[in-house]
Amino acid sequence: MRTIASGLKAHLDGGATTLCHAWRVTRQDGTVMGFTDHDRDLSFGGLTYLAASGFEASEAEDGNGLSAEGGEVSGGFSADAIRPEDLSAGRYDGATVEVFTVNWQDTAQHLLLRTAELGEVRREGGLFRAELRRLTHRLDQVRGRIYGRQCDAVLGDRRCGVEIAAYRAAATVSAVPDDMHVRVSGLSGFAGRFFRYGVAAFTSGAAAGLSADIEDHRKIDGADELTLWLPMAAKVAAGDALEVTAGCDKRFSTCREKFGNGLNFQGFPHMPGSDFSYGYADGETVHDGSPLYD
Repeated sequence: MRTIASGLKAHLDGGATTLCHAWRVTRQDGTVMGFTDHDRDLSFGGLTYLAASGFEASEAEDGNGLSAEGGEVSGGFSADAIRPEDLSAGRYDGATVEVFTVNWQDTAQHLLLRTAELGEVRREGGLFRAELRRLTHRLDQVRGRIYGRQCDAVLGDRRCGVEIAAYRAAATVSAVPDDMHVRVSGLSGFAGRFFRYGVAAFTSGAAAGLSADIEDHRKIDGADELTLWLPMAAKVAAGDALEVTAGCDKRFSTCREKFGNGLNFQGFPHMPGSDFSYGYADGETVHDGSPLYD
């Protein structure tokens, strides 16, 4: 049961109230920002909540138990608050949002209503709309392992065991044919497609600090060209520096031959397929075409 401080309770029990909403947004990179739908800035808990952000909330849903109701917030882009390039770059993905009700005449009287995560963010011209997901939405995510032929580890993590630094190289952008392709220098010692399914992390230029997933890596006219899965959120230009990390297609043959890590493969490459599973014994053969005995 939620406990309301005596000062705020007395204000709520009065004939008129002076309440507004405030949102404290904590991004995964540690940046903390405050916003309010009041007409002037508010301060409490060591943070200033900006009124110029244009933040406003839609109706919200709450339910008992572990249901995943949520709500929505919207607002306008502001150079001092939320910038469109930050949203496009995913800097607000998975951010924690704490929603408060506040007595704007006495900000010491405030109450945390709910804690949520930012979900889908939509842009509509100069406005944005962000979905607020109740934390119970995490219960819908797959946990544990699933039997499959392919590896379910992330290249270089604890379960994989590959020393990822040995498969990373520094490169420099030499040309940008379009927003989906980047030509780089510095990868001449690697075969074509070595960095397929890898990651390009930019370390200078307008895209510094951003990463892009690599769909393909090819040798074209003596240069290395990286094809990105999605356009970069920031402009990439010739001369920008980046680190390129090799990728893995999760197959056993790739793990064994490219990374020499077959003994630590985190999949089940020899698991029988559906044909074998649905087959049945009849004499000396199984009715999927394979012999019953070797």
